[in-house]
Amino acid sequence: MTATPAYTRARELPELLRERILVLDGAMGTMIQRLKLGEAQYRGERFKDWPRDVKGNNELLNLTRPQVIEDIHDAYFAAGADIVETNTFGATRIAQDDYGMAELADAMNREAARLALASAHRHATAQRPRFVAGAFGPTPRTASISPDVNDPGARNVDFEQLRAAYYEQARALGEAGVDLFLVETIFDTLNAKAALFAIDEWFEHSGERLPLIISGTVTDASGRILSGQTVGAFWASVRHARPLAVGLNCALGAALMRPYLQELARAASDTFISCYPNAGLPNPMSETGFDETPEVTSRLLHAFAAEGLVNIVGGCCGTTPEHIAAIGGAVGHAAPRLLGGAGAFRADPAA
Repeated sequence: MTATPAYTRARELPELLRERILVLDGAMGTMIQRLKLGEAQYRGERFKDWPRDVKGNNELLNLTRPQVIEDIHDAYFAAGADIVETNTFGATRIAQDDYGMAELADAMNREAARLALASAHRHATAQRPRFVAGAFGPTPRTASISPDVNDPGARNVDFEQLRAAYYEQARALGEAGVDLFLVETIFDTLNAKAALFAIDEWFEHSGERLPLIISGTVTDASGRILSGQTVGAFWASVRHARPLAVGLNCALGAALMRPYLQELARAASDTFISCYPNAGLPNPMSETGFDETPEVTSRLLHAFAAEGLVNIVGGCCGTTPEHIAAIGGAVGHAAPRLLGGAGAFRADPAA
């Protein structure tokens, strides 16, 4: 891989990742669900007469309940997170079109960045900088898979639509001041390539270059993302973007994710590795909707750290500030994964 580009923001991140394992936040959606907000609370006064239901549109809360979002960021920073994600997983005009709110995507991204940055500034110290990652979700439409089982060639979105939507998001988040970009929960590499193209386009137009994390999602025990690629093929498809880190998140708990993370660590030997799994398997009887307690998730991620697999750890669906505090405690004294070819991670002889 070519040398890491010079960053205009968060310049200290590469060195910090060589010194210690950094902690990402946990699930925004899980924390919002805990609040049991109703339709009227999602709408607020501004959207009280909106013609469609909006409950579940978490990105709308950036505009109607900003204190809710800022409080969640505060909770994750207080739990020990080094990096929080903006509440923008679904803040593209493609995703927001489901609510008739495509034209609000720009405002949602800018306000989300403002809220996260305000929280980061409150919690940052000279000894412990805090960072905000502008989050790019996969969109509810896929460029690689037909939505019609009777027509394999059918598509409900194309590359240009995705590129334009992601460019709008990159511009809004970048202009609002986030420290880095995170393209996450990738189930379709073609969607991700549209996002990466748009991000690079914004870098070129703005003269800025932010650190970039790319995170794929292995959907089941096949070891492939939904659009069919293995972990190694996925990395081969996105490594041209020269990310600061590449990793896996969502769909699986840490125990099931381990072999695929090992595969990625071998393939991306010269790139930092991130991992933020779900809190185990779904369990509707638990408070968070998932099986694993903070103690279980943190123990599993400690094992990843001891194996030399990771540089960034955090949590996805079902994880809370309690999970993040436990994860931070579990990896706090572990050495970060080493970069550079064979032996870059310490293989478990029992694997």
